[in-house]
Amino acid sequence: MFSWPYAHLIINHFPVVLSVSALAVTVLALLLGRRGLWLTAMGALTAAGLFVYPVHFTGERAANALHRPWFVEPGAIRAHHNAATIAMIVILVAGVFAAWSWWQSLKRPADLIPPWVRAGVTVAALAAVATVTYTAYLGGKIIHEAPILELHDAPAGLPPGIVAPSRDSTDG
Repeated sequence: MFSWPYAHLIINHFPVVLSVSALAVTVLALLLGRRGLWLTAMGALTAAGLFVYPVHFTGERAANALHRPWFVEPGAIRAHHNAATIAMIVILVAGVFAAWSWWQSLKRPADLIPPWVRAGVTVAALAAVATVTYTAYLGGKIIHEAPILELHDAPAGLPPGIVAPSRDSTDG
């Protein structure tokens, strides 16, 4: 069954992985100076820019669908949302710059990547990784630091299997 939280969890890793990949390839491009590596970094940043809005969109819908759940630390979702908005803006700008640079570079296959483009891609990749990493960290805190995880037994009234596995389960 479809739900916004599930949709968000399915796609939220794309901007993270693509931004980190773009930075890794950028470091290789800085070290080796290969045009193909610069184009690959630009492509990864462009792809991160394409995914970041759908991730933000599903995240907003996921937060609304949860209706301030009792099992999440107050303020955790808001902190993640605020960081996600900044990350979205940074990655959108990085993605637009990378797409434009990629397009310009593909039009001139014999030319070297200009130093200002290399610097821009490097700064964009660093900014994308910094913002998306912090956002992911805060997103993980939503559940991983939820107060309910400190409980040894399920809260009264909840059936087994929803919060804690059944004590008479035969599958484990």
